[in-house]
Amino acid sequence: MFANIALRTVLKSSATVLRESGALCSWTRSSASLPGPRVSCVAGSFAVSTPVRHYARAAKKRKTSPEGQFSDLSPTMLKVDYTAVPLAQTTDDLVKRLLSLELASHSDKLKLKTEQMIEKVQRDKNDRSSVEVQVAILTARIRNYQEHLQKHHKDIANKRRMLMAIDRRKKLLKNLRLVRYDAFEKVCEQLGITYTFPPEYYRRVTRRWLAKKAYCIKVFKEVQKQKAEQRLKMSSASTNTKTAETKAV
Repeated sequence: MFANIALRTVLKSSATVLRESGALCSWTRSSASLPGPRVSCVAGSFAVSTPVRHYARAAKKRKTSPEGQFSDLSPTMLKVDYTAVPLAQTTDDLVKRLLSLELASHSDKLKLKTEQMIEKVQRDKNDRSSVEVQVAILTARIRNYQEHLQKHHKDIANKRRMLMAIDRRKKLLKNLRLVRYDAFEKVCEQLGITYTFPPEYYRRVTRRWLAKKAYCIKVFKEVQKQKAEQRLKMSSASTNTKTAETKAV
């Protein structure tokens, strides 16, 4: 009987110890998500772990973009459609603000910038179709595309349009350089264009191209040889006829 009582007391004490240890472990699990030192239970004892330092992230540096081509346009300037209107100069401030670049769209600013670049290189006031004017229009358009692609570098459609405009301007400058060199120098100086000379040949050299080139050279030499033989025959025939005529005389 006494053995049974002793056994019951031992079992009750072990059960209470197990309950306390389970409560401690559940408390450590719930406190693991909280900041600060973590407490773990090992066989009913407390073990405090070292605190973890959480440092703040470094601030991102903003990229300094270069000045755009509209930076020299003051907001008080009038739009292109109203610069030649005398009534726009004498109106009140509210109407001037509506007609100025302060509330203008991007296309209005681009139109005004294009007109300014045309005035630098045009031959006279009525010149709107010369090579110099076309180069100025393309230059304003190319710089607008470049500013757009700096912010939206995945815009493939506008990148293609920019490359097409660059090729068109390159052809016009090449033609202008061959025809009127002084106008070419003036356009490059006024618009800030650096003209780079194209390479002598664009094509990539391959074995097929080399074989084709060697064959074309061989055919060209054979044709030149045949033409030279024909000229010799014709010259000899003409000399024979002349000698025959002299003998007959």
